[in-house]
Amino acid sequence: MPSTPDYPTVSVIIPNYNYAKTLRQCLQAVLDQTYPKIEIVVVDDGSTDDSPRIAAEFPCTLVRTANEGPSAARNTGVARSTGEVLFFLDSDIALAPQAVERAVRMLGSDRRLGFVGGIYDKEPLVDDGPVERYKVLHGHFWRVRSSGEARLCNFSLGAMRRETYELAGPLDTGLRATEDVEYGARLSEISTVWIDATILGRHDDDDRLGVLLGKQYRRSVPLVALFADRGRARPKLTDTAYRPGAVAGTGLVLAGLAGAVLWPAAGAVTALAGAALFAVEERRLLKFLGATAGARQFPLMAGLHLLMNATTGAAALVGAARWATAPSFRRLYANGERA
Repeated sequence: MPSTPDYPTVSVIIPNYNYAKTLRQCLQAVLDQTYPKIEIVVVDDGSTDDSPRIAAEFPCTLVRTANEGPSAARNTGVARSTGEVLFFLDSDIALAPQAVERAVRMLGSDRRLGFVGGIYDKEPLVDDGPVERYKVLHGHFWRVRSSGEARLCNFSLGAMRRETYELAGPLDTGLRATEDVEYGARLSEISTVWIDATILGRHDDDDRLGVLLGKQYRRSVPLVALFADRGRARPKLTDTAYRPGAVAGTGLVLAGLAGAVLWPAAGAVTALAGAALFAVEERRLLKFLGATAGARQFPLMAGLHLLMNATTGAAALVGAARWATAPSFRRLYANGERA
């Protein structure tokens, strides 16, 4: 793509907190983009590692803030940028060379598009073992599955026009997780949100099981407040990373195993029914994991997926209890509605 004044400037906004491990790869991939008019804004959100020094090695605007969370960092990046197009990118992702160009072309081809999100490649940015490989493969699969019109803004890898951001309002700084889901629900009321599988980035994901399960739990609990709010647009449950049917099937498996202590026959039937439901709901994913990870890794991948579904189910129960008992929890996403 030749450089010309007709192309809008793209501001690549990168919030960062202690990702010195991948920040250099992230920034180099932005510099290697085929799109000619890019400015880079790195918002270092109170890092205590070498991130600021690494960012200073590159031609970018470096903004240093206290640790206020990703929503505040992205809003700050927008305020300090000048581009007509805002490309949001997490600092643990290295973009494919044509990612920015493709996003700009899509936004320019259809004014109804308010946000164009990309997906993660099935290869991790840094391969740190089987837990990370599972998470990367699952992250790739469900985003491909959700390609097309959506109600989720993938702020880790996605673009929007500045005028659309100004119309929809800033990200909700009261949310340190699930801000992308809230914003997508809000934005989809005024424009189209689109996930495109040709806009790719390699992601360095979590590689420790405890961290992975903890993040899933913390993200899933508050989402109950969003899905239960009947007065606003919400994502579809079927578009979530962990599907309701598979979560329910996992719950039946666990209930059946626990119940088998007192009622062996009933417990076994319940567990088998749950396993069948899980297998049917996740048949495409399980086939993908088997084909991609191989037969030797497949049992581990399937087991990790069961654990993630069980964690999601436990979090949903906690979220439902908080919804029933805590008015403040029911108003968790109110700031986004007022933004």
